[in-house]
Amino acid sequence: MKAIEWLDDRVRILDQTRLPQKEVYLELSRYQDIASAIVELKIRGAPAIGVAGAYAVALGALEIKATAKADFLKKLRAVSQTIASTRPTARNLFRALERMGRAAESGRDIDQIKTALVGEAIAIHTEEAEATIKLSQLGAELLKDGFTILTHCNTGALATAGYGTALGVIKQAWERGKRIKVLATETRPLLQGARITAWELKKAGIPFKLITDSMAGYFMSRGEVDCVIVGADRIASNGDTANKIGTYTLAVLAKEHGIPFYVAAPTTTIDPSLASGDDIPIEQRSPDEVTRIQGISIAPEGVDVANPAFDVTPHPYITAIITESGIIRQPFGEGIKKLN
Repeated sequence: MKAIEWLDDRVRILDQTRLPQKEVYLELSRYQDIASAIVELKIRGAPAIGVAGAYAVALGALEIKATAKADFLKKLRAVSQTIASTRPTARNLFRALERMGRAAESGRDIDQIKTALVGEAIAIHTEEAEATIKLSQLGAELLKDGFTILTHCNTGALATAGYGTALGVIKQAWERGKRIKVLATETRPLLQGARITAWELKKAGIPFKLITDSMAGYFMSRGEVDCVIVGADRIASNGDTANKIGTYTLAVLAKEHGIPFYVAAPTTTIDPSLASGDDIPIEQRSPDEVTRIQGISIAPEGVDVANPAFDVTPHPYITAIITESGIIRQPFGEGIKKLN
């Protein structure tokens, strides 16, 4: 089950918009096609988007015809700008593009740069995958035998191009023999929880129940949730965290009920340049995602729609941030500073 794979001169991705009904793999050889796949959520999840962006730059570089390094780099910057415009919130994407830019600038000649860019993209993929394994191993220590864990959106192998973040922690705990159960929210409006998390949990054999987003408070009030664990798309230097819309609601509910609220993310998701979550750009997506479900209209035609893809959870609501470099607790600013 690989979200993305490099095949020498093209990229193979699992089209996540077709899940769970069909497992359809796409082979993309143009960077423009990868950009479209990112926008259309055929590949999604902050770490996986970063990997896809790196591979897109590598493919774009291979297509460039230039004899002078300066001309080549100018054309490559246009490729990177196209990829950067796909989704504004996920920090991993911009980290990957920055790395690819540095690799290109340091190259001696065009052929050497092209080879270096492919190698850098593969390295980014490898490092992201290794990071998700390490953070999952660390995070599993927080989950006790018998816990029921509530999770939101999809944070498994398909979202990370590796082992998983929040769902990786859950999988690691299960593989260690801990008798855990999961409550997975459906995650409106695009149902990543219902379509993808449920699919991954079922494949892993982990006991779970699928619930609507609005049921979370009910289960918390009944004492049926031991902790909440989610992923992240960008984390500011003070610990404020942007994640799939609805995460902030869960954090407030968890705090009200005295339930630990954990964020699991690789360090590539942390943006030390941002002082707080107020500075995190929030992607606004198409109204059709709210008014339609898999092409079927569920709302009157012409209604006014708001569709922010993410919200920001202020750091006081977060119990700990799980990274591959360690588990960070309050005050987050000090812990994050030590990582960079």
